[in-house]
Amino acid sequence: MNRIKAILPIIVVAQFFCTSLWFASNALMSDLVSNFGLTASAVGQLTSAVQFGFILGTLVFALLAIADRFSPSKVFLICAVLGAVFNTGILWEANTLVTIISIRFLTGFFLAGIYPVGMKIAADYFEKGLGKSLGFLVGALVLGTAFPHLLKGMTKAFPWESVIITTSSLAVLGGLMMLILVPDGPYRKQSRGIRLSAFFGIFRNQNLRAAAFGYFGHMWELYAFWTFTPLMLKTYSDFHPETNFNIPVLSFLIIGIGGLACVLSGYFSENFGTKKIAFISLSLSCACCLGSPFLFTIESKGIFIAFMLFWGMTVVADSPLFSTLIAQNAAAEIKGTALTIVNSIGFAITIISIQLISSLKTSTDSNSIYICLAIGPIFGLLALAKEKKASDFTLHKNAPE
Repeated sequence: MNRIKAILPIIVVAQFFCTSLWFASNALMSDLVSNFGLTASAVGQLTSAVQFGFILGTLVFALLAIADRFSPSKVFLICAVLGAVFNTGILWEANTLVTIISIRFLTGFFLAGIYPVGMKIAADYFEKGLGKSLGFLVGALVLGTAFPHLLKGMTKAFPWESVIITTSSLAVLGGLMMLILVPDGPYRKQSRGIRLSAFFGIFRNQNLRAAAFGYFGHMWELYAFWTFTPLMLKTYSDFHPETNFNIPVLSFLIIGIGGLACVLSGYFSENFGTKKIAFISLSLSCACCLGSPFLFTIESKGIFIAFMLFWGMTVVADSPLFSTLIAQNAAAEIKGTALTIVNSIGFAITIISIQLISSLKTSTDSNSIYICLAIGPIFGLLALAKEKKASDFTLHKNAPE
């Protein structure tokens, strides 16, 4: 039992190291613009390229049932190494917008073998207390996503290439940790082959479908918020010239604090119910979206930062809870496939919201554009509200997970 408990910190650290690949280019946008002749609007294109790669990767992994047919730890290592290799491609001096987009696409493709596979590994170890375990795991994803911003803020005296080298090195280390220290879990049930029926039939499960729709609404808001957090900080600075933000470090804090929120939501879900905490979190982030137009008029930068930190917490606190509900309502032999499919659709949705905000940003100076992010949470809340039998949707408080 103690050995199994020691597994979770290893999975969390490995996930953190590997997911630092995700926003490596976002943290370096000013450097990429000056070195490769990109425009400021390229941030949306590069982020979407990673998302597109992740979507295609998850579709391939789900169709071939990779995480259910093969050792998840080996899949994790292979994808971590390949993701790191393509991440270092940004260092090529002859890069153009097209090549960088291609590099980020391939990085995203192999992230499909890291994030959902990491959740699959955790589910194979922690059938009981899965919500808390996934809270730590998604928290690691959040910190990994935010980490390049911190690296950028801390390494101003070093060349921008150091951020790429560091994130790639950490990804390889994370993959090796998973392979060496995390064998196949006791609750793993190997799939016997490719099951296309599982790919197309998981949404027939009403409980899983409701959790998935809640997740889709959450994803509409999440990555768009993360993508435009630095721009929101810059916009506030432009409106209030007396402010002097360290935007990379603040971006890390605003995104990274969501990791703490994921851990807390995992603990709260054990006492108050997974669906209830997910519903509350989604409601609060929706309120932040609706209140965003007033955000830039706040004179006190302290209040502004506090609001952004609160939004950074609520925007992602429900993520491990939706993944928990999906894993609990999927058959053991297709658990990895179910998580991967739902991830794939969710990330496809992020591209739409990112491109929508990017398009609105170029066509208007209004700060009301972020209200559009509320569309997703409203959709997710309606999906959860339709599931009236909460006792059937989640496990009973005293029942084993």
